[in-house]
Amino acid sequence: MTDTTAGQAPAPVQAPAPVQAPVQAADPARERLRRWRLVLGGDQADGTGCTLTGRDAAMDGALAALYGKGDKPQAGRERSAGLGASAPSVARWLGDIRDYFPSSVVQVMQRDAIDRLGLASLLLEPEMLQAVEPDVHLVGTLLSLHKAMPETTRETARAVVRKVVEELEKRLATRTRATLTGALDRGARVQRPRHHDIDWNRTIAANLKHYLPEYRTVVPERLIGYGRAARSVKKEVVLCIDQSGSMAASVVYASVFGAVLASMRSISTRLVVFDTAVVDLTDQLDDPVDVLFGTQLGGGTDINRALAYCQGRITRPAETVVVLISDLYEGGIRDEMLKRVAAMKASGVQFVALLALSDEGAPAYDREHAAALAALGAPAFACTPDLFPEVMAAALEKRPLPIPDPV
Repeated sequence: MTDTTAGQAPAPVQAPAPVQAPVQAADPARERLRRWRLVLGGDQADGTGCTLTGRDAAMDGALAALYGKGDKPQAGRERSAGLGASAPSVARWLGDIRDYFPSSVVQVMQRDAIDRLGLASLLLEPEMLQAVEPDVHLVGTLLSLHKAMPETTRETARAVVRKVVEELEKRLATRTRATLTGALDRGARVQRPRHHDIDWNRTIAANLKHYLPEYRTVVPERLIGYGRAARSVKKEVVLCIDQSGSMAASVVYASVFGAVLASMRSISTRLVVFDTAVVDLTDQLDDPVDVLFGTQLGGGTDINRALAYCQGRITRPAETVVVLISDLYEGGIRDEMLKRVAAMKASGVQFVALLALSDEGAPAYDREHAAALAALGAPAFACTPDLFPEVMAAALEKRPLPIPDPV
């Protein structure tokens, strides 16, 4: 992406003052210098004598990407503004600023990014959007920015999102329905099956007492088969999706899968998104684009509150699958979150924890919380969209999940 301010001296823009959790036992004078250093920027610390490391350095980098150009060149190398040339770069930056700053400051920075760095021309003009290849990353970026969009550009963004969603549905829907229909059919056992519906493994196990050693065979006096799932609801699925900025791709895929599941008569599907608040988007599942524009990527994370909401809406635990899609960075009450998972599993709920639902590979996640879930019998793992139907089929049939080998 080209910096639209290059070649001219932009008017000074005052960067929003970053907010960070207070440092315990911090020296007040040094804390004051640290804050001034973050506001002023500059390779030479702008005379503060304060060197940034760790999280502070990352915060400074996020600010520099937007406010790095000043009225005068910096000593040494010049720090230039810019977010790179791709939608994933913008998406990562949006995720960073949501991690480091409160929502009120994030809204200001997003608007400044659109005005100063030309993001509007890249992401919102119809001609530009027709020239780029829409993908999940671009959808995540548009969803992150849509609250700050002018009204005249929202329909353009919606058209791009719909194009990507329709392509994902074509790719995923048929296989998902076929895989889950098979799982539901196998779950309906009958005692007088037709020949092609016989479950030979279960039939042999049930008739071992009729084994004839001289003929080395089993006489199947009782046949057990796969039934055909009736049109009534057989299973209930709850998709509980973390909508923090780092989960953008997962939100897109989960919304598409939610719509596919909702189209199956034998499955009752509920879709819940959360940050520090919980939003139930089940009534919008007939259109995944509406679901996506009902999300608000960013903010904190309260998994415990989200699971409490989902737990309160489970009516048939033994026939319910709860899928938590989150990187497990919990901002709520950790012990309560784990108690809820344990209680749901004890009641018969099949609990699936996905660290990501995307093609992006191994995500960053809270390893301590993942280990705690594994100890409860709910291993957490990243899942690709192509593997998701198999994971859901295994959960519906209450058999071991096809957990991919760690990279």
